[in-house]
Amino acid sequence: MADHRRLGVSEVSGVTVVQFIDRKILDDSQIQEIGQEFTALVEQDQKKNILLNFSHVEFLSSSALGKLINLEKQVKAHSGKLRMSNIRPEIMEVFAITKLNKLFDIREDVPDALAAFKS
Repeated sequence: MADHRRLGVSEVSGVTVVQFIDRKILDDSQIQEIGQEFTALVEQDQKKNILLNFSHVEFLSSSALGKLINLEKQVKAHSGKLRMSNIRPEIMEVFAITKLNKLFDIREDVPDALAAFKS
């Protein structure tokens, strides 16, 4: 299991649930670390089904969106599924403006997102 400084990682019914530790994801070095931790989850830890829980996240920079897109590609390349949940309305607005709400499978809350892995 890789070391995680920026992400809280747990397992629920075969799904890797990732909680962001930082409330504001703005700093470039912080975003790079998150990207490395995402890659470690998929490449080293062989996690296929990943749920990103945004409940702690208040701000998200546009460069952080790039890391989310990369994670989506990595997960799909390993025949996995990526879901997201608990995204605040102001962050959801950014997803809608950038049309990323069409790319990502975004659910209301963690139970809803976990159920979506079974369908």
